[in-house]
Amino acid sequence: MSREEMRQLQSERLRKLVHRVYHNVPFYRNKMQQLGMIPDDIRSIDDIVKLPFTTKQDLRDNYPYGLFAVPMSQIVRIHASSGTTGKPTVVGYTHRDLSIWSEAIARCLMGFGATRDDIFTVAYGYGLFTGGLGLHYGVEHLGATVIPMSTGNTAKHIQLMHDFGSTALACTPSYALYLAEQIAQSGIPRDEFRLRLAILGGEPWTDNMRREIEAKLGVDAFNIYGLSEIMGPGVSHECECKNGSHIIEDHFYPEIVSPDTLEPLPYGQQGELVFTTLTKEGIPLLRYRTKDLCTLTDAPCPCGRTSVRMSRIAGRSDDMLIIRGVNVFPSQVESVVLELPEFEPHYRLIVDRVNNLDVLEVQVEVREEFYSDEISAMMALHKRIASRLQSVLGISANIKLMEPRSIERSEGKSQRVIDNRVLE
Repeated sequence: MSREEMRQLQSERLRKLVHRVYHNVPFYRNKMQQLGMIPDDIRSIDDIVKLPFTTKQDLRDNYPYGLFAVPMSQIVRIHASSGTTGKPTVVGYTHRDLSIWSEAIARCLMGFGATRDDIFTVAYGYGLFTGGLGLHYGVEHLGATVIPMSTGNTAKHIQLMHDFGSTALACTPSYALYLAEQIAQSGIPRDEFRLRLAILGGEPWTDNMRREIEAKLGVDAFNIYGLSEIMGPGVSHECECKNGSHIIEDHFYPEIVSPDTLEPLPYGQQGELVFTTLTKEGIPLLRYRTKDLCTLTDAPCPCGRTSVRMSRIAGRSDDMLIIRGVNVFPSQVESVVLELPEFEPHYRLIVDRVNNLDVLEVQVEVREEFYSDEISAMMALHKRIASRLQSVLGISANIKLMEPRSIERSEGKSQRVIDNRVLE
């Protein structure tokens, strides 16, 4: 599709989207009325800059279904991702949404060179997280075979990849490296595995990490990008050229804006990535601020695809950490610390990578009156906060109880997070 044909399609879909959210989502109708807008003010994709932004806070403020644009009788699936509080960010899908999502991921898989002859082991988490089921249905839409392994039980995972003849693996890059190490220790010769593709996402990774995965697993490794609020994995994908990720922009319209002024930035200039869901029915979003920092380009790609490409994510404009594919905010830890009277409001998060897997350590000060030499008392405290943190964060953390006044104070902005992961 030529760039002009794409613009015409995007313009048509944007006009329909704006009318739909104006009439079906009170939140957007109020936003547009505050700006003195009516749907007919949007005539082409160029007018998208007139529309209001949407943030994760807006989704939390309208928890759980306030931004849905269809009645619940039309919602056939719900997914959710963690937010800065205990309440998750909720997204809903209609039958058509799931069909488009499956098709988008199938397009990504074809971009990686996958065919219906491939056998996919999906090792993303299943459940409320979009990774597992997203890839699962995308593989089926392609016509390939899917093995829904999910996460955990690595020894069984390795055995079944070998016995079932898996040719493709979908997981986080850190888990791919861990699998490679465990395969090397399993006693099963690597040349007995049929793996040829690795579809990796859910956390930042680099070209050096790609080369290590490819060498250790004997695969061609590709990046897949997505976020739950927009759809899940399948928003963009690399091609055989591996020079940026092609955005499925007939469904997800991308912009780059300044994180400070929110003014649009030209292609090639780094800023915050913003998406508008042009075709989504369940929970369509206007100009959703992803907080991801990257660049866009519409320069021709040698693969022949004409879609806009995004660079690797260079960082974030907020304090969110991505640990083992899960969104973790320091404020989540703070909310738990503050609700438990045994602890001081002084804590620190230390993130590291051990054996190619992300590890989170939470250091928290115990109040003087609760700090004790009795092992049983401290173990009870440890168990209480560890259980509560796992419930809120969605992942386990190593808890280190600290003596009173042992965490360094700062007169300026406290350094709550130490991220020792080295992405090379």
